Amino acid sequence: MGTHVIEAGFPVNSDAEFEAVSDIAAATDTTVCGLARVVDGDIEAALDSGVELVHVFVSTSDVQLEDSMHATRQEAKERAVDAVETVKNAGVNCMFSPMDATRTEPEYLTEIVTATSDAGADWINIPDTCGVAMPTSFGKTVKAVDEASDARVDVHTHDDFGMAAANAVTGFENGAEQAQVSVNGIGERAGNAAYEEVVMAVEAVYGVDTGIDTSQITTLARIVEEASDIPVPANKPVTGRNAFAHESGIHAAGVIENSDTFEPGVMTPEMVGAEREFVLGKHTGTHSVRKHLVEAGFDPTDSEVREITKRVKEYGAGKRQVTAGDVERFAREVGVEKEEVRI
Repeated sequence: MGTHVIEAGFPVNSDAEFEAVSDIAAATDTTVCGLARVVDGDIEAALDSGVELVHVFVSTSDVQLEDSMHATRQEAKERAVDAVETVKNAGVNCMFSPMDATRTEPEYLTEIVTATSDAGADWINIPDTCGVAMPTSFGKTVKAVDEASDARVDVHTHDDFGMAAANAVTGFENGAEQAQVSVNGIGERAGNAAYEEVVMAVEAVYGVDTGIDTSQITTLARIVEEASDIPVPANKPVTGRNAFAHESGIHAAGVIENSDTFEPGVMTPEMVGAEREFVLGKHTGTHSVRKHLVEAGFDPTDSEVREITKRVKEYGAGKRQVTAGDVERFAREVGVEKEEVRI
């Protein structure tokens, strides 16, 4: 699809994960990245897996330094610099992450970012590890890091407060050149920024050509949904089954006339490999009912359409799904004639 980087896993985690990362690195021309703590064994495993980019990380917030790493700020900075230098000396590109950056004291964040950039990091990743950043504050953090570093800036956002995609896009607005995303937003806790949402926001709203084949996004979402056994909500942006479905009579009538009336206009179903759908329920209007009837081969009068629409609304008001079969049944009950088939 043209995805720029695939962070395939954490090679030191297990033999199985090491093999998975190695297999992915060998199977694609896309840049493959391996994750590593600022620990020699982690870095060696990542380098041995054959990845082209090693992503090293260390906690930088005081709460994580004290209660997770049991290290001082100075020790964390020294380990980070050593890790970056080890990766670069191996001739491999390096990304550095100050983990929990959005809860890190700003002056220390600038200090460790500057040090790792000077050590040769190609990328500085800014992770909102606990998902606490809001777009305004996150934008300021990204801008500060971008100004303090010669490296390119990448962002990693979590969705604990529903801000992951918004924060990723805000990152771009403030100097980031890359965002870490996951298909269907799958990730730790409430998940990460969703691949499909960030890509389409950048492509459709900002008009930036990402190089990604967006027409395969819906197919990709379904593949990941099946493989992960994590269902995509019907109202999920871009890839949910209702993303391009219209029930309201006002909406449906407008979309039938011109899809731009009640769709974003800049993002069509075709762009993401989906199809527009007119669903029937208690809010359905005559335009949708007529469309369904005509497509089913009926030739209804205006009064027949109104009567069938009334039945659709009453049936849908009972919290029941109105299917195409129900519409055809209502048509037969009302006595609507089918169009004559000419051979």
